Amino acid sequence: MAEALRSGTEHLFKVLVIGELGVGKTSIIKRYVHRLFSHNYRATIGVDFALKVLPWDPNTLIRLQLWDIAGQERFGNMTRVYYKEAVGAFVVFDVSRHSTFDAVLKWKSDLDSKVKLPNGEPIPAVLLANKCDQQWDGLENSPSTLDRYCKDNGFIAWFETSAKENINIDEATQLLVKNILASDFIHLSENREPDNVNLTDMTEEDENKARCC
Repeated sequence: MAEALRSGTEHLFKVLVIGELGVGKTSIIKRYVHRLFSHNYRATIGVDFALKVLPWDPNTLIRLQLWDIAGQERFGNMTRVYYKEAVGAFVVFDVSRHSTFDAVLKWKSDLDSKVKLPNGEPIPAVLLANKCDQQWDGLENSPSTLDRYCKDNGFIAWFETSAKENINIDEATQLLVKNILASDFIHLSENREPDNVNLTDMTEEDENKARCC
């Protein structure tokens, strides 16, 4: 690790933001990257991404590429392409819609089946209980319960977040990046371009969809 974080080191990390439609993935990214919030974001179609330059310490610069995966994409065949070379993920649910929490494990299972660290372990994933400024919909808002849920299902941690009120988004990202840096894949993040999509792995229908995105 000391060698990886030598003076002047830069890393490009691809981080996925996944979850059901309307849970606030785009709002979280816009708040984190641009410090903006709007009630009027349109639903993401396919995939979008934003770049955040993060001075980690005096010797380390991190370029964080946040991929906003549309809520319906888990049902398509493109997620394997979108997930490729990701090194971390946020799985998001909306505390005011119980059904979005029910879908969390389906997203986590899809993630774990399609991208792994070189040692075969799942990539670090943080669970975000978003829109925490609203009333919880039939969910037990208990830190001990969610701590146990994360431990049982392979999440490194969870955070209550609100893009509207700017709650815990920076903190969640800091923890995820810290865990990415602690994993043993660092050498793979050098000199690569994770936003490149290999069209040879796609069908004609997939290519048309990617162009639309």
